[in-house]
Amino acid sequence: MGQKKVAVILSGCGVYDGSEVHEVSAVMVHLSREGAQAELFAPNVPQKHVVNHATGQPTEKEERNILEESARIGRGNVKDLELLNVKDLDALIIPGGFGVAKNLCSWASEGKDCSVSKGVEGAIRAFHAAGKPLGLCCIAPVLAAKVLPGCEVTVGHDAECETWPYAQTAQALKELGCKHVNRNVGEIHVDPKHKLVTTSAFMCNAPVHEIHDGIGKMVREVLKMA
Repeated sequence: MGQKKVAVILSGCGVYDGSEVHEVSAVMVHLSREGAQAELFAPNVPQKHVVNHATGQPTEKEERNILEESARIGRGNVKDLELLNVKDLDALIIPGGFGVAKNLCSWASEGKDCSVSKGVEGAIRAFHAAGKPLGLCCIAPVLAAKVLPGCEVTVGHDAECETWPYAQTAQALKELGCKHVNRNVGEIHVDPKHKLVTTSAFMCNAPVHEIHDGIGKMVREVLKMA
């Protein structure tokens, strides 16, 4: 078996309107450490909106492209999602950030009634049909919940508190018919039937090194299943 190639789908650049930069960086570092090659992809379409990250407020009349913004994280090396071919790849990882819930699906505005963008849904279905593993962190498990009914995921804990400010997401996942499993930030959950590995990342109010370590466990498990 040669070097494993892993598709990583990005949703922009920046936690409030794109991919969470620390999560993407952690995925890239852990893939590199394990000797795997990351192939970055992003949809070549406009973002839902642009957020000023200094104020947390959306900016008026500014438009940005998801692929162009994702290229900021990928050091320019990002391909159009339409070019993704599951035959050339061993696994799929999708980092979190609000871009997942705004640009890859409509969870941010519609919750469990959301739709998943055609390209992202197609990629998840293709990897699943090929028996190739999926790794999803932070809010990204909602994509699997919509596309793979009955799957098992974690987004952390299901009781809201200072440590788990987004715990209501777990309740919504249960309403979709998923099994949600409570896990701490340094832990993962594996759904062997769907070859799905999830971890909470920044769904938890935790130090960045703990998030980095949890993502490392996810990456290693995905590569083990690939």
